[in-house]
Amino acid sequence: MTSEAEQATRLETSDRNEETGMLKQGKGILSRLARFRFWNVILSIFMLLLILAWLFSLLTTTKPKSTSVAASNLSATFQSALDAFQKQYNFPGATAAFVLQDGTVGVAATGVADIEAGTLMDVQSRMLSASIGKTFVGATTLALAHEGLLDLDIPVSRWLGDRQWFTRLPNYDAITLRHLLNHTSGLPDHVHLQSFATAVSHKWREKDNPFPPETLIQFFLDLPPLFKAGKGWAYTDTGYILIGLVIENATARSYYDEIKQRFLTPLGLKLTAPAERRDLPGLAAGYMAADNAFGLPRKTITADGVMVWHPGFEWTGGGLVSNSRELALWGAALFRGNAMPHPYLDELLNSVPISPDTAEIQYGAGIGIYRTGPFGPVYGHGGWVPGYSSSLRYYPDHGVAIAFQINTDIDIVDDTTNLVSEMEARLAEIIISATSSFSNGH
Repeated sequence: MTSEAEQATRLETSDRNEETGMLKQGKGILSRLARFRFWNVILSIFMLLLILAWLFSLLTTTKPKSTSVAASNLSATFQSALDAFQKQYNFPGATAAFVLQDGTVGVAATGVADIEAGTLMDVQSRMLSASIGKTFVGATTLALAHEGLLDLDIPVSRWLGDRQWFTRLPNYDAITLRHLLNHTSGLPDHVHLQSFATAVSHKWREKDNPFPPETLIQFFLDLPPLFKAGKGWAYTDTGYILIGLVIENATARSYYDEIKQRFLTPLGLKLTAPAERRDLPGLAAGYMAADNAFGLPRKTITADGVMVWHPGFEWTGGGLVSNSRELALWGAALFRGNAMPHPYLDELLNSVPISPDTAEIQYGAGIGIYRTGPFGPVYGHGGWVPGYSSSLRYYPDHGVAIAFQINTDIDIVDDTTNLVSEMEARLAEIIISATSSFSNGH
């Protein structure tokens, strides 16, 4: 028997235990409810973020339907124009590309990359870009001048004066880098000397490059200058060979290493490369007249795609293989001031007239400049090397870059036709007229 006091104590203890259990149970329920609400809030926030990200992607990537249709129509018109030129002039093939102010890129290809094999030209097809390569030489020189390794206005004897042949150069004691860049050095052009053409006709079959840079210089040693340095204008690949030697002397690196590090890699120009070997993957066959001045074969490549002559002797006179898309991208970057991290456009465009009679046509640091034209000023460069013809043009008033390449020089190198200038004018008309319509909302 328990006493009344003991019973009361037990009852009180039981009540406390029950109350404690109920409190624990209540706390468990409240804890589960809190966790539920917490994760519900987290899930809601997550879903909201997903919705906001989706809406943002729509706003940033979706173009108005009318703009998309207009861009599609522009590409179709661009392609049709290239097809029409191929049909009219009956050249083997060509590629072309444009870059608009907003970064839109359009490409086109027509005809064949190899007549005998029947290989169609593709927008990825590569060709030798010839003297368009001078734009890279000019840009490299300006970059080195900005870094203090070069000075554009002191004699090149500073870098080349110890070469045995240096004092045999025309105007050797007065030539500056600026003279070489803008073709006012008075140097002859070895490419157009009969002695060079004869040498090429005898040596093109050699496996290795028969004309390394200092061999090219031998063709004009002891010749009289065309004019005093800075007192005239005459286009000369020879001058750009000298610039290449100066660049390598000043940097203790190869010129090709310089442009890879400075431009090709940073700008993502993966199909643009040095033309320093016979095997250039993706190279379209080039075609030239059977009676060409250099005695070269009519076709530039063999059946297995290897060049029949070594392209390395062009070097800093051009010296690159590329495609139209990357040439247009390079032009857009260069002429918009985006090819280097420092300001350089003023120096790039610092130019001289090519003739007193044609003051509106000028030449700067590796670039040609037309001060006036149907669409305003034009910056760029043309390119010719046996079997290939190229063009790069930038229209600063419209922010448009256009490039094209043709795998022949027949009726082009001798100016028998106006094909190149007509293509430049027509493609510019198509692109700029269309971009004007875009900006006007039509």
